[in-house]
Amino acid sequence: MTRLNNGDAENHLQNGDSEPNSNAEDATKSAKAKRKNDMTLEDMYNTPYDFDEDEDEDSDWEPFENHHVVEIAKWFCVNCTIFNLDNFDHCNVCGEHRNSGILKHGYFASPFSQEECLLQNETEIAERDKGSCLQTIASDKSTAIGFDERMLLHEEVEMKSHPHPERPDRLRAIVASLETAGIYPGRCFPILAREIKREELQMVHSLENIEAVELTSNILSCYFTPDTYANQYSARAARLAAGLCADLASAIYSRSAKNGFALVRPPGHHAGVKQSMGFCLHNNAAIAACAAQVAGAKKVLIIDWDVHHGNGTQEIFEKNKSVLYISLHRHEGGKFYPGTGAANQVGTNGAEGYCVNVPWSRGGVGDNDYMFAFQHAVLPIASEFAPDFTIISAGFDAARGDPLGCCDVTPAGYAQMTQMCSALSGGKLLVILEGGFAANFCSSILDNFKYPFSIKILILCLFIKFLSSADTIFVQYHPLPLQ
Repeated sequence: MTRLNNGDAENHLQNGDSEPNSNAEDATKSAKAKRKNDMTLEDMYNTPYDFDEDEDEDSDWEPFENHHVVEIAKWFCVNCTIFNLDNFDHCNVCGEHRNSGILKHGYFASPFSQEECLLQNETEIAERDKGSCLQTIASDKSTAIGFDERMLLHEEVEMKSHPHPERPDRLRAIVASLETAGIYPGRCFPILAREIKREELQMVHSLENIEAVELTSNILSCYFTPDTYANQYSARAARLAAGLCADLASAIYSRSAKNGFALVRPPGHHAGVKQSMGFCLHNNAAIAACAAQVAGAKKVLIIDWDVHHGNGTQEIFEKNKSVLYISLHRHEGGKFYPGTGAANQVGTNGAEGYCVNVPWSRGGVGDNDYMFAFQHAVLPIASEFAPDFTIISAGFDAARGDPLGCCDVTPAGYAQMTQMCSALSGGKLLVILEGGFAANFCSSILDNFKYPFSIKILILCLFIKFLSSADTIFVQYHPLPLQ
């Protein structure tokens, strides 16, 4: 674990030393050049919105006190975290109103809506859900949902220049939207959360990784990498996420549930055997795969459509012929985070062919690109493998408008991919939330809706509704009106 220390130069001056000479300046420039070549997810997120014209003076995290800083009046969008100038009421990236009610009400706030209208809707929702909350639905015809409020305690302690994209608001907004739509609780049933046991973690991770994550329970704030934070509650959140994924996998394989969605954080597909990175602490998908095999599955398929390559999942299973890992991601010759996932990375030590990478050479790829890849690569390979159980590492940062992914997949595209995956393994399908950091979406399929939704929240509502119903999701889904 490392901490960010940007005050070395300042301390040098405070101790009475002279200003750094030209050699020191050259070393600083060299270090900055190296940093540009070693971009983290956070760097990618911050850089496009840096108002400083001199890129060598990047100081998003902890600016030097001796810099001349011009304060800019701004507000942060609760949907996509992008900061906006104070004289604008709508986010310039996702279009959400600055007084959004998405975290509380599950949908965008309208500048024209009155508070009494929102309160009226709240009352209607409470009355409608009063009965559904009391229902106990647990059968092989129902969709199971894994969620626990304790995962919301995992958050960045130190105040940065803007909110971290992987933050508790992600799950708050999702759950609020599902409640508003009457999907959860209601059509889907929850499973009780438990913390994963150490011996289960050791099936995937080294003792070094497990103990490093556990150590954070005694630390107020720390960092595994500059963009992977932890606080005193993070280890428990990671264990709960892993435990939910393991139990969902067991329940689905044993037919105690039709299928399932793990609404978990922190995400997992960048966490490898030894290291935590890329916002990830434990690898939830890998743990779920092992749990499915313990329950009896001989062959497990993991499809990873997060816009970033799941380097951790690939590392864990690259020598394993009982797990087929297929990833679709931006790669761009290794220049896109995390730099792994080239097409020639196919597995090792006799497991060649059990790792399949579909690396995009640029951003902007959309539904047609993914459909083509599914029809001509993903599905033929998966069908030949004939898995007993299927897991989707469902990052939604390839969605249209996402500030990190910069791609163009729509809710309709995700629904089609889900339908294709549900045909595998006799419908034994577990979807696990990975990345996806919110943006607005307006599509022809939603033109009849009066107000826009956050794309991540809309996608998840449609997604889970699809899992829990055999009917066409776009016909059935009706958001509550705001007035």
